[in-house]
Amino acid sequence: MNKLLLSCAAICLALSSFGQVANQLSKAEKRNGTKLLFDGKTFTGWHTYGKPGKVGASWTIEDGIIGFDLTKKDGGDLITDAAYVDYDFSVDWRISPNGNSGIIFNVTEDAVKYHSTYNTGPEMQVLDDDGHPDGKINKHNSGDLYDLIKSSVKVTKPVGEWNTARIVNNKGLLQLYLNGSKVVETRTDDANWKAMIAGSKFKTMPGFGVNMQGRIALQDHGNPVWYRNIKIKEL
Repeated sequence: MNKLLLSCAAICLALSSFGQVANQLSKAEKRNGTKLLFDGKTFTGWHTYGKPGKVGASWTIEDGIIGFDLTKKDGGDLITDAAYVDYDFSVDWRISPNGNSGIIFNVTEDAVKYHSTYNTGPEMQVLDDDGHPDGKINKHNSGDLYDLIKSSVKVTKPVGEWNTARIVNNKGLLQLYLNGSKVVETRTDDANWKAMIAGSKFKTMPGFGVNMQGRIALQDHGNPVWYRNIKIKEL
C-alpha cells in the first residue's frame, strides 16, 4: 500500500510539473494587473540599449527562453522599450559555469550622455558565485545589490538551475528577493543611499542611482545566460 501511495504521489508531482507553463500569467496575476514582458516567442517590447527597434543577434530565443550566444559577437544590454516608476518585477535566470550577468534597473536611456546601462541603473547581480572571480568579492555575489549591499542570506541555486529574482521599487523603498527570500532592502531617497554610492565604484558616475525610475535591462557581460518568465506589476 505504501509503495502504491508513493507511486501515486510521484505521478501527481510529475503532472503538476508538466502543468507549469513558462511565460504565462496565472489567473491571480491577471486579476492583480501583472503583465508579461516576454511572450516566449519574440523580442516585442525589448531592444538593445541605445538602438531602438534593434536587438543584437547575440540575444536568441529558443524553447521560450531568452539566451545570450557569445559566438555571434552582436550583443549589448537588452532593455525594455517602456520605462517604469513604481513596480514589482520578476524574472527567472540561469547562469552558465563561470558566468556573469545582471538585472539592471531604473536605467535612463541616453546613449550620448551615458554609454551603458550601468551608468545610471543599479544592478541585481547574476553570477556563478563559485566559478566566477566576482564570487570572491564582497557585494558582487548573485542576489547582491551590486557593489552597494550584500545579500542578507545565501539562497542561490547551483549553476544550471533556475533562480527567481524579484525587484520591488516603490516610492523610494527598494527590495530585492531571490528564490522567495528577501535579500536586500534599502531606501533610495535618503542620505544613506548617497553615501553608499559615494563609497562604491559608481562614485564617479554622476547619473548613477539618481533617477530611481526607468527601463529594465538584462546585461550582456560576455557570458552565456538565460532568462524566462519576465513579468511586471506597476504599483
